[in-house]
Amino acid sequence: MDDRLASDLRSAIRTIPDYPKPGIMFRDITTLLGDARAFRRAVDELVHPYAGAKIDKVAGIEARGFILGGAVAHQLSAGFVPIRKRGKLPHRTVSVAYALEYGSDEIEMHADALVQGERVVLVDDLIATGGTATAAVKLLRGIGAEVAAACFIIDLPDLGGAERLRAMGVDVRSLIAFEGH
Repeated sequence: MDDRLASDLRSAIRTIPDYPKPGIMFRDITTLLGDARAFRRAVDELVHPYAGAKIDKVAGIEARGFILGGAVAHQLSAGFVPIRKRGKLPHRTVSVAYALEYGSDEIEMHADALVQGERVVLVDDLIATGGTATAAVKLLRGIGAEVAAACFIIDLPDLGGAERLRAMGVDVRSLIAFEGH
């Protein structure tokens, strides 16, 4: 990706200091989503490496991954699979638990959302520690999907999440990186 595009995307993202707690620099993509040009450019960049590839489904992680994943799925002519926090889906689900800083949580998807062997691209707005994304990969693989890639607008490389996914054999693509937390 060229430096101008990275600069344009970076300038479309609002940074909120000390949210949700002191010392955190929250990267808010709602400003990017509200900027038609930046939103379109981000989606086009997420789609580009997979255009023409056989991608059956795009899985988006709740909640901003739904917005991005839906747009990416549309561009790839693929189906969309929502990955949600526990208890939010109405039909039979499969789930995976994962560790949080204090405690644990679960994500789930419908048990019939994918069939064995389908190629899936995982999408979310940001990769930080990778806890939710690695759980999502385990969930998708557990149902028999091939995770072709995981895509994010933002990587926080200091937190190591992208490297955790790569260690699982997942191709990781992010459009921009921010230092720190």
